[in-house]
Amino acid sequence: MQFKSVDVYLIVDTFLLLLIGVGPKIALVPFLEVTSGMDERTKGRVIRKMIVTASVTSVLLVVFGGLLTRLLHFSPGALGVAGGLILLIISIFMILGPADPETRHRSMADKDPMQIAVFPLAVPYLLNPAGFVALVTLSAEAETVGLFATVLGLLAVVICIDIVVFRWANRVGTHLNESRMLITEKVFGFLLAALGVQLVLNGLADVGVIHLTGH
Repeated sequence: MQFKSVDVYLIVDTFLLLLIGVGPKIALVPFLEVTSGMDERTKGRVIRKMIVTASVTSVLLVVFGGLLTRLLHFSPGALGVAGGLILLIISIFMILGPADPETRHRSMADKDPMQIAVFPLAVPYLLNPAGFVALVTLSAEAETVGLFATVLGLLAVVICIDIVVFRWANRVGTHLNESRMLITEKVFGFLLAALGVQLVLNGLADVGVIHLTGH
């Protein structure tokens, strides 16, 4: 898809792509799990570090993504396949990972909260592989300054949504049932697996390996 002019359909499609790729839904459950034993001040620092890291990385991908595709000689289709495979790996860990929350809490207990905020919360949960694919593709295919400005403006809106959601989650997280969070994580894992498969299929179609009806 070429991004040559700004219209309502482009804005809606781009916003939805960014909401999937840089929005809160994938990172929310992992955030609640890894910060459950932290005090409120530390949780606030984690939120700031996570969102700033994902935001700065996203802006850099928008600005330099097109240049990277030319310098490293890979196509958006190849990036889609790679992003889909990584998303599948993440979803498998979410689905088949330890069922006991205490096991996961102990595995994070000795880590620096700011390190956790960068990895895995900022990348690859908040800025996930779908986000990498979307941002680099938008950067590579946008042809005017106006389109770049539109992408950056929509990205700012999504980041604002992230801030609101994670601040809300920080307040209510202590009241959430761990069993329900675990079930939610498994459900999201299946949905992510489906998204990963779709990214792979779209990437293969983009490079001409397969043909998707309506693609």
